[in-house]
Amino acid sequence: MKGARRGEHLYNMLPAFSVVIPCFNEAARIGETVRATLDYLSAKSPDAELIVINDGSTDATPTIVREALSSAKLQTRLLENFPNRGKGAAVRTGLLAATKPIGLFFDADLSTPLSEIPKVIEPIASGDVDLAFGSRALDRKLIGIRQPWRREQAGRVFNLIVRLATGLPYWDTQCGFKAFRLDVFRPILEAAQTDGFGFDVELLYLGRKAHLRMKEIPVRWNHYEGSKVNVARDSVRMLREVAALRGRSL
Repeated sequence: MKGARRGEHLYNMLPAFSVVIPCFNEAARIGETVRATLDYLSAKSPDAELIVINDGSTDATPTIVREALSSAKLQTRLLENFPNRGKGAAVRTGLLAATKPIGLFFDADLSTPLSEIPKVIEPIASGDVDLAFGSRALDRKLIGIRQPWRREQAGRVFNLIVRLATGLPYWDTQCGFKAFRLDVFRPILEAAQTDGFGFDVELLYLGRKAHLRMKEIPVRWNHYEGSKVNVARDSVRMLREVAALRGRSL
């Protein structure tokens, strides 16, 4: 039995990868998120690294992150974007600083549970894809706590517009759970220009133009209060970013 358990443990291990967590005024939950992530990586990928990007927070976020990272037994860094530049800029900063072959970013609220990480890491590690990204749209039965109706409908409309405007064949570009083969994706990260919430669309769009292998994967997801997305304001901004992306590609 001991041998079986040891073999099962090794089988469930993940290769080395870099986790990137962007955060802006996340003092209420970033400490718990960092500690949970460190525990997960220590158990599943001891050679992984954790990079947290403080995107110009005005609360205690950086202090809490430093405290949470202080006892880490794996490679960690806290990077600072100041002043606030936007989620896209924060994610790019983290992924470009990554030292492992695979980079994964996810949101500070852990809306996609850490247990879903193998779904996007393993297809890249096996050489099947260059970008694997979580989707709430492919299997809505995996959604536990749903978003408020208005926010969910706004997301569906936005993704429909994205499909029409860019030709991307994906149903959920905005789920904050994406993994990259960094050796082929680094030039795209360096070329990307979108700093706001529309950056996901740009990365997928540029990746498709570069003929990279990309896969949308259904993941479990829960809505948590405290989202930094304002439906009215940020939907308009994201549409402007998509329009600018389309304009740059013409």
